Amino acid sequence: MAAKVPAKLILLTGPPGVGKTTLVQKACSALMECNIPVQGFYTEEVRHSGRRTGFDVVTLCGNRGPLARVEGGDDTVGTTQRQYRVGQYNVKLNAFEQTALPVLRVPPSSAPVPVIVIDEVGKMEMFSTTFVQTVRSLVSRSDTTILATIPIPKGRPIALVEELRSKKDAQLFEISKSNRDSILPEIVSAVQLSRKSQSYQK
Repeated sequence: MAAKVPAKLILLTGPPGVGKTTLVQKACSALMECNIPVQGFYTEEVRHSGRRTGFDVVTLCGNRGPLARVEGGDDTVGTTQRQYRVGQYNVKLNAFEQTALPVLRVPPSSAPVPVIVIDEVGKMEMFSTTFVQTVRSLVSRSDTTILATIPIPKGRPIALVEELRSKKDAQLFEISKSNRDSILPEIVSAVQLSRKSQSYQK
């Protein structure tokens, strides 16, 4: 899908397991080879004995924290214990925020501003109001390019996902098994075009 204007919000969507995270990782490597700074996180499956038992958040600088587990996802908020669940998974909200939120902050002195990578904006992440506010704040900036993954529409719409999808300056790439091995150059080019457009505006 071609963007009407140079997109500053590049979105990848597609069914679970199609390869969105792998494409994000490859895109980050390609951008860094072009001396374009990147900052953010991706989500990685956790498996034991061939069975998926949860997800971790992994930052581009190498830090890792649990996002969700099949068991033991209770977070303690003050003296009240609360459970955040998505399907069979218990979301580790505190650990997610401690790992992911710091790499979504752009220091005022950053020059150039790094490409912000968010894999993903989904149901689990929506439990964090701070995450939602942070994403909205990043999207509102005129000097920031965002590369993010979002789930395909299924069941009840996720407000923030639909908000991002409908942005005029968003470009959506639908990832499938048939295009996942060939679409990387288009994604990287979209990010580079966004960066060039922002530099012209300064």
